[in-house]
Amino acid sequence: MKKIAFLASVAVLLTFAACTREEPLRPKSGQPITVDAGIGVLTRATTTGDSEKFDIGDKVALYVWTGNSQNVPANLVVNGVENTLQSDGSWVPASVMYWQDFNTAHFFLGIYPARTVSDFKADSFTLKAGDYEANDLLVATEFSGLTATNDPVKLNFKHAMARLQVNMNFRNQFASTPTVAVSAKVASSCKVNYLTGTVDPGEQGSFALTKLASAAEGYALSCSSIVIPQSGFRTVILTIEGTDFVYTHDVDIQLSAGSVTVLNLIVGRDKIELDSDLAIEDWTSRSPLNGEAQDE
Repeated sequence: MKKIAFLASVAVLLTFAACTREEPLRPKSGQPITVDAGIGVLTRATTTGDSEKFDIGDKVALYVWTGNSQNVPANLVVNGVENTLQSDGSWVPASVMYWQDFNTAHFFLGIYPARTVSDFKADSFTLKAGDYEANDLLVATEFSGLTATNDPVKLNFKHAMARLQVNMNFRNQFASTPTVAVSAKVASSCKVNYLTGTVDPGEQGSFALTKLASAAEGYALSCSSIVIPQSGFRTVILTIEGTDFVYTHDVDIQLSAGSVTVLNLIVGRDKIELDSDLAIEDWTSRSPLNGEAQDE
């Protein structure tokens, strides 16, 4: 499968002060990697929509190593230590982290939500239906080779996943807004390479979109989901009163990391029409498709 690069960054300043879950390398510096995570522009998915900040209780996993940025050794300086945001704005680590020494170059990887990683070039990631927060994988790398003199460490988080939204209006053939199940034929799992910032999508299958509590402005109903970045997406299925209406685009639609693709539908009993042009924009933007889905 074609690999897709991570897009849409989130500026985060980390002033780390912690250690590893496993026995760390014995520090020569005695200087803690100190953490104050401040967010610049962030649009991460939450249970209520998009947030421009981390919430109290959020956990960021930190990995730090020396040697080569593209070769993670068995013994890390920091091995996935969870840093938790407190009510006073500070980040409290699960255990103390230290710089290995004063002069050696260190490489940093941050992951939200915090997760344990054993294969940094092919970490298996599977979407959970309807779970926006768990699915919105944010990744930050600092591979320039920092030393203890560079503390605090600045990390730039990026959205690893894409986003798909379907907005619907219904013709007067329907007395009221009907019950609609929306799914997309997409890959719902992938392998994440944190070192190169790419994902390798798995096989495509039917993946359900979730009804939003509030429809997009001007629409009767909206369904959405975070999805795996991929280039082979073409098909959306709407199930209404037991009948499937299928829209298949004539060319592949790019679902890009950190971007949202939006399909605006006009739904009738005999067909579904989509208007406007295809576009892939920023995470919070809206981009419609054109075309038509026929009753199968």
